[in-house]
Amino acid sequence: MTEKTLRQLSHQVGEALGQLGAILTTAESCTGGWIAKVITDVSGSSAWFERGFVTYSNEAKHQMIGVDSGTLETHGAVSEAVVREMAQGALYAAAADFAVAVSGIAGPNGGSAEKPVGTVWFGFASKKDGTVAHHQCFDGDRDSVRRQATEYALQTLWEEFLKNKLDTV
Repeated sequence: MTEKTLRQLSHQVGEALGQLGAILTTAESCTGGWIAKVITDVSGSSAWFERGFVTYSNEAKHQMIGVDSGTLETHGAVSEAVVREMAQGALYAAAADFAVAVSGIAGPNGGSAEKPVGTVWFGFASKKDGTVAHHQCFDGDRDSVRRQATEYALQTLWEEFLKNKLDTV
């Protein structure tokens, strides 16, 4: 996985969003805005990306995108329930068509037996297609986990939400 791969995915996602006339938003925790950065590296991205949310703390998740405090307390920030609420909250707050949410443990600290370093949850929300969540465990150091999470988010957005929609445009 290289910068070139991330650039290609960003262009692919951007072209699809442009053809669909759709807006994307992000809600990022462990990736720290990396998905938004890669997306906005594409010239013309302002046509399909207006804003992203870096919600690193639980308080930011609650205040900025409406993740319920009870959900955070019960499930923890790195959970299916939280990324679903992150994606839905970002979709609503940004008045977007699609949202990608990411929360994980990039390391080297912070892991546990139930949620080891490299654990990342992804939420994908669409105005028309609802919300889904995915879970992955990545290997490597902090930078590698974050890079893999960014690539996975873009690849999944492309494959599960955008690619098939282009046939109907």
